[in-house]
Amino acid sequence: MSSSTQVILLERVEKLGELGEVVSVKPGYARNYLLPQKKALRASKENIAYFEAQKKIIEADNEKNRKEAENLAKKIAGVKAPVIRQASESGQLFGSVTSRDIAQAVSDHTKESISRNMVQLNQNIKIIGLIPVDISLHPEVKVEVIINVARSLEEAKIQAETGRALIADNSDDQEEVKASIDDVSEKDQNTQEEKSEGQEDTKEAKN
Repeated sequence: MSSSTQVILLERVEKLGELGEVVSVKPGYARNYLLPQKKALRASKENIAYFEAQKKIIEADNEKNRKEAENLAKKIAGVKAPVIRQASESGQLFGSVTSRDIAQAVSDHTKESISRNMVQLNQNIKIIGLIPVDISLHPEVKVEVIINVARSLEEAKIQAETGRALIADNSDDQEEVKASIDDVSEKDQNTQEEKSEGQEDTKEAKN
């Protein structure tokens, strides 16, 4: 049994090679990932001839997709997408945040289509906080977003503004967290009241 398999890369593969390169990989890696994901072809004489004949088209498609990915990267780079989860006061989640959750959160927050396989996550998130996560939009385009994991939208807003996780390790910290949430809630309420007063003033002016 062969200890390696030669393939032609149909796109850039990190730590392996660039589009068009013929590289040697383990048979399982080719069979289970590169080939079914259409990232490569077996480097047979027929496939090499096919690639050479289609090379300009393949490279043009790759360039088009890369530019589209770069435009999308500008829209979502650095966004802070909230994910609301139940957690202990020490910040440990009752569960976890998966790549599917992250894709959904970024899509909802940016109104752009982000799929689960774009999310590069080594292990599920299991703690409150602002977690940087890489999103691979194209083999040559990667962008970092911030996943804002919090117990509520109020806490997520505070974390986004302060840049730190709301984790209470003692009673003093718990009081600080509660005070911060109350302050945000009060500001939101005042804003709503100001809007209502403004609408009433407009109605009176028209009358």
